[in-house]
Amino acid sequence: MAEKKKAKKTPARRPVAMKPAATKARPKRAPAKAAVPEAAAEPKATKREAPQAVAQPRPGSITLGALRPAKGSRPKRQRIGRGHGSGMVKTGGEGGKGQTVRSGGGKGRHFEGGQTPWARRLPHRRGYSQKARDIGHFRSRYAVVNLHQLAEWDAAVEVSPESLRERGIVRSVRDGVKILGGTKSGKTLPSGLHFRDVLFSQSARETLEAGGAQLTDPERVSEAS
Repeated sequence: MAEKKKAKKTPARRPVAMKPAATKARPKRAPAKAAVPEAAAEPKATKREAPQAVAQPRPGSITLGALRPAKGSRPKRQRIGRGHGSGMVKTGGEGGKGQTVRSGGGKGRHFEGGQTPWARRLPHRRGYSQKARDIGHFRSRYAVVNLHQLAEWDAAVEVSPESLRERGIVRSVRDGVKILGGTKSGKTLPSGLHFRDVLFSQSARETLEAGGAQLTDPERVSEAS
């Protein structure tokens, strides 16, 4: 068997001698100030010294105390989000987003908040005329001629869109020529005029029929056929 290791013996602690309680040291007194002789003491001022005069600014000159920023150069900051009475709520001056920002966007004149617009709510009958819509697409446009413009017309020549254009009475035939009943004093129509492929107003038709003119109305011809 292995030999048992010998345990080391720790040396015994020596008793510590207690020191007597320290006594409080008395504060040392400050050395007395040496007496100053009266002759060496500063003499007291018997009279007040007059204050020195402050330099006054020249008339028309600017002083530091008079400097102010220019009017309107430092406006008051706009406080946003402080209630509906301030006018800066919701978007807070940043504007809208999406539809209201895009170029060409918006809701249009006939927008009704998303509900079905009135043009689609109205009952439409089948086969109604498109002439009630905008002029550029569906409505017919006529070249207009008044009766007084035919006062010097040769009765042997037929009044038609082509002959009216050749003589400069109308510039363009457009969708047709229509004769109106406009008259002027001192201008009378020649008798025996013959009209072809032109339309007439009610007053013009009555005047021409009373004067013995021959009317070939394309609308009546199409109805008879």
